[in-house]
Order: sequence, then C-alpha cells, then structure tokens
Amino acid sequence: MKKNNFYLLFVFIAIFSGCTGKDEIIPVDEGRIIVLLYHRISNEEALNLYERSVTDFEADLKYLIYNNIKIISFNELNDIKESGKMPEGHSAIISFDDGDCTNNITALPLLKKYRMKATFFLWTVMIGRDSFLKQTEIEFMSNYWLSDGVRQFTFASHTYSHQYLFQRKDGFPGIDKYNLFLDYELGESKSMIESYINSPVTGLALPFGDGAGDPEIISAAKRNGYSFIRTSINGAIKSADIDLFNLPCLPMLDKTDSEEIGYYLNN
Repeated sequence: MKKNNFYLLFVFIAIFSGCTGKDEIIPVDEGRIIVLLYHRISNEEALNLYERSVTDFEADLKYLIYNNIKIISFNELNDIKESGKMPEGHSAIISFDDGDCTNNITALPLLKKYRMKATFFLWTVMIGRDSFLKQTEIEFMSNYWLSDGVRQFTFASHTYSHQYLFQRKDGFPGIDKYNLFLDYELGESKSMIESYINSPVTGLALPFGDGAGDPEIISAAKRNGYSFIRTSINGAIKSADIDLFNLPCLPMLDKTDSEEIGYYLNN
C-alpha cells in the first residue's frame, strides 16, 4: 500500500511540476567580439613594436582554438547588428594592416593550417614595392575558399598613400578640398583592390588610427561605398548595437601576450 501511494505521489509531481510539454531552456550568455590587428609576421624574433614573431602568432591562433573563440568575418557584423543579438560564446576577427609580404609568406600557411579567415587592409600605393604584397600574390590569396563556400581571405583598404586623414584637415583651404583628398585616398584604394580581386571592397582601416569617429571621414567612407571602418581604439565589441564605422580592436604587437585576448573579451 505504501508503495502504491509513493508511486502516485511521484506521478503527481512529474505531471504538475516537470512535464509541461516544453523543454527547459537554459539561458546562455551572449559572447563578445574582439578584432585582432596584426602588421608584419616575422620568421624570427620581432625587430620592432609592430612586428610579431611567427611563434607568437601561432600561439595566438592556438589560444583562440583552445578557448573556443570562433573566427568570424567583418561581413558578419552587419547581420549581428540587424539581428540585435550577439553570438553565443566569444568570437574574433583576424586582420592585418599595410599588406606586408609576410602576410602571404608567413601568416597564410598558418591561417590555412587552422582554417581561419582573415582580412588584409592594403596600403595600395605600396603594392608591388619593397617588401609589400605583389598584385599576383593578392590575386592568389583571394582565391582560397573554405568548404562552406566562404572566401577565406578578404581584402580591404588602408587608403591609397597611408596619410593621417584627420590631421590633414587643417591643411586644406576649405571643406570641399578636404573632401576631394578623402575621396581620392578612399576611392582610388578601393578601385585598385577591386580590380585585383574582382569582388567588392567594403572595409577601411584608418592609417595610424587617425580620425576615429570623425563625421567627415565617416561620410567620405559611406560616399565611397564602404560599410565599416576599423579603428585602432583598444577594446572589444560588447553588444549587438555595433557602430560599424567606429570598430575597436586589439593591436597584437611584439610584446602582447596571447592572454590579453581573453582579458578584453571577459572585462
């Protein structure tokens, strides 16, 4: 008799407290997004602040993998903004400034090995000169595709001649002349890169980080067909309300510890 009463009690509890017809949803914290900024990747020890050794670069990539930090692209930011929801878990975007030849020789093999996407912001007047990427290398790199049909390596603008954009404003005899300067720096760079890769260039990285948030520069970027600007302001993207024309980043310099990636994502 006692067993029957216990069984009825168990059924009662199951029906009225556990079996509601819906699975319990455990809330998951929204992640954050960090944009990593590299320049030259050296085969040996870094020779200056803006270089990073290949050993440290690979350590960064392994850090991303071991900490389940998903690699996304700049193109995905607009979808995140429109959805109003950050991805579950942390994400990172890998980017390079200037277009040094080591981006192809040293960085690309590791990016291919770990199947990671990256964006290269090109200083276009230097293409084919000194230690910078050649046109043929850019064309070659742009033809890598991941198994899901996504282009692995994308290219964007670091302006035509890598000048201070905001600081040059006072040197022009009027806003119209200044806008002509901006249009040339942004427009010429975009056109050159598009002629090499046969796909739209939508991103701009500010030389020296100069002019972040400036309305004239943002207007010029929009006028010339850009959909985002990556600045050099340190920080992570913490909400889906993303200012696409004022994106922060984490510069990965000579002495930067891989652990800083986690610091910016978790604070």
